[in-house]
Amino acid sequence: MSTPDLPLAQSGGCGDGCGCGADMDEEYMECGLDPALAQLLADAGLDPLEVEDIANVAIQEDLDHGVDVTTVATIPEDAISTADFTARDAGVVAGLRVAEAVISVVCTDEFAVERHVDDGDRVEEGQKLLSVTTRTRDLLTAERSALNLLCRLSGIATATRAWADALEGTKARVRDTRKTTPGLRSLEKFAVRCGGGVNHRMSLSDAALVKDNHVVAAGGVAQAFKAVRESFPEVPIEVEVDTLHQLREVVDAGADLILLDNFTPVECEEAVALVDGRALLEASGRLTLGNAAAYAATGVDYLAVGALTHSSPILDIGLDLREAAPDEVAAHDASAHDGSADAASTSEAE
Repeated sequence: MSTPDLPLAQSGGCGDGCGCGADMDEEYMECGLDPALAQLLADAGLDPLEVEDIANVAIQEDLDHGVDVTTVATIPEDAISTADFTARDAGVVAGLRVAEAVISVVCTDEFAVERHVDDGDRVEEGQKLLSVTTRTRDLLTAERSALNLLCRLSGIATATRAWADALEGTKARVRDTRKTTPGLRSLEKFAVRCGGGVNHRMSLSDAALVKDNHVVAAGGVAQAFKAVRESFPEVPIEVEVDTLHQLREVVDAGADLILLDNFTPVECEEAVALVDGRALLEASGRLTLGNAAAYAATGVDYLAVGALTHSSPILDIGLDLREAAPDEVAAHDASAHDGSADAASTSEAE
């Protein structure tokens, strides 16, 4: 699947008086990313300001308040190149616009982008994903931070797609947890969506999950559920149960989403029959790709898989530098002369 090119992306860090976000919601007015890129991030369910902050933190961690000494020493300041982000393994890609944001905060000049695939697409080994033309120094300085995020998110999307494929033909959906990398939760949960998964709660405040420690503290599973319902009547509540007896208690108490902790497939079947459509059921624990279909066949609605975000291997993606083609150089030169986002365009996406 190809997406429209972004003919020319503005560099980040515009400073005071920046016009970025002029045509967007007021909450994005302070964003230093190009408005078109910020809108793409927002359309994907990501906060452009948060993505920009993550990109800045990644770059500052890499530079450590200094400069890229190797690149500055070996690359002429005015050199222009094209960098191709290329898959070195087959998988599902996620985070391409995030990688663009990283490049944006590094670039001291505008850059041209050619998009070959979109987030959520399956890609093959050797397939070109994204091409960026700008100053060679900026490309090399941004390379590792952009790839760290892109490879991480694509790995999560690839793992999620494997689970989603295993559940195909059933009503069950694979769902993530809050077992995410600190500071990257929104990006990692976005990657789960790219892979065909479903997000669980994003935080402790947008939904309740009554777990075993809450049950102990409240004096029982039904008591814990009722306490949350009384204190926060509008908040969705999920209740974790360890036994069919607890399941009966919380169903009778009015719970509409129940987590079956470490139930076997046979026990899940019994739970589905007991609940008889009165609540949604989520299986958790003991789950592997090998038994995913068996759990899905029991009739549960979700499979909770923390490994999607805490244990997925990266998808290997590389950045290959090449001399910019004449039209790519022209695009960059035009932007440098008049600063217009319409000054030049890239070739059509492959």
